[in-house]
Amino acid sequence: MRFPRSRLYISVIPPILLGVFVGILSAVMGVGGGFILVPAMIYLLRMPAPVVVGTSLFQIVITTSLTSVLQAGRNQTVDIVLATLLLIGGVIGAQLGARASGRFRAEELRALLALLVLLVGLRMGADLFIKPEEAFVLMTGATR
Repeated sequence: MRFPRSRLYISVIPPILLGVFVGILSAVMGVGGGFILVPAMIYLLRMPAPVVVGTSLFQIVITTSLTSVLQAGRNQTVDIVLATLLLIGGVIGAQLGARASGRFRAEELRALLALLVLLVGLRMGADLFIKPEEAFVLMTGATR
């Protein structure tokens, strides 16, 4: 299949399998889909970095909209006030990020992404060895 915007001519199977894998990781681990999806589109599908950003954002909008409605309906586990504040911050951050990314070459953006992924991995790895202040915390007023 041809993907003219991405300048790809590949089978539809790799994007579908990538989507399934990212969806499972997002549901099981709670990680954002873009955290895995963006590097995978760049390195596995060989998409240009500017197209990856737009494609990832569009995919995330659809996925998170559906997931939010399902979570709100089934589990009542959506904090609307917090979600609204995060949405406002995300919209502002996306605009600032779009302007800033225009000043970097694709290779520099990939290096920044790799650095970010490395730092997150190091932080998560360090948390495995750092003893918490309190091993057990009892929360009062929490309802389920």
